[in-house]
Amino acid sequence: MLKGLDMRTQSSMMSLIKTSFLIFTVLNIAACGQLLANAKKEFAQDLSATILESDDPETIKKAVPSYLLLLSTMIKGDPDNPDLLESGAQLYGAYASGFTDSAESKRALANRAFEYASRAMCIRDDNFCDAKSISYFEFEKRLATIEKPQAESLFVFVSSWAGVIEANSADWNAVAELPKVKAGIRCVLETDETVSNGNAHLYMAMMESLLPPTLGGKPELAKKHFDRAIELSDGENLMVKVLYAEKYARMLFDRELHDKLLQQVVAAGAGPKDLILINTLAKQKAAVLLVEADDYF
Repeated sequence: MLKGLDMRTQSSMMSLIKTSFLIFTVLNIAACGQLLANAKKEFAQDLSATILESDDPETIKKAVPSYLLLLSTMIKGDPDNPDLLESGAQLYGAYASGFTDSAESKRALANRAFEYASRAMCIRDDNFCDAKSISYFEFEKRLATIEKPQAESLFVFVSSWAGVIEANSADWNAVAELPKVKAGIRCVLETDETVSNGNAHLYMAMMESLLPPTLGGKPELAKKHFDRAIELSDGENLMVKVLYAEKYARMLFDRELHDKLLQQVVAAGAGPKDLILINTLAKQKAAVLLVEADDYF
């Protein structure tokens, strides 16, 4: 039973989910530095937008590695720019989660994402420079100091941390850090649940779906978070419904809810521009889950 629990937890976690002048005089240093930082931030944001608006995941899979290197080069030239670091963390994390083909590559990409997110969080708030090494209880105390303007940065940090745990789910030293990540997500929800269109609720829903009720899980909490994630995204983030079906409905063997959610995804449009890529992936995954449903149920 314990072995089965380990495999189930690891399998769930494996499912468990933002670039380059001369300064002529001392008086121009601050102005030029700010101009460059803004230009880099805008480039990173435009790059992320271009990727998210694509309806061709295969092309994105082939193209993004070049942009990862470009973004890393820009970060190397401006290592203390938290906006740039967070853009790098998000892009590396997204690629690790959705596109890489090997476990080794996934771990490397997830580790890079967390490195960037950690540096950004430390720059923004030095209370979190040693977040990995402090105790859970000390971490909770520092989370209590988080204010609403910090919620988005905290979410980038803890979601990148979750990505590392997912990529290293066979390593129980990594899995042991999950309570800190969960506490961080909970803090984001308490501070500003609307961050990233409610995706913090999706992360919490996934965490609450790790175990079935017979093994101490609390699927009713997972359902609450899935429903709220759908509400906050106005139902336009189709991946929420796919994961709702895969992680919650399948866990409870609720075929009716499972098929209803997936059929809604298949029948839906592409959605707003910034969700085209994720919704394209969601539609593909929904179709596969529907085909496999008879074997599962």
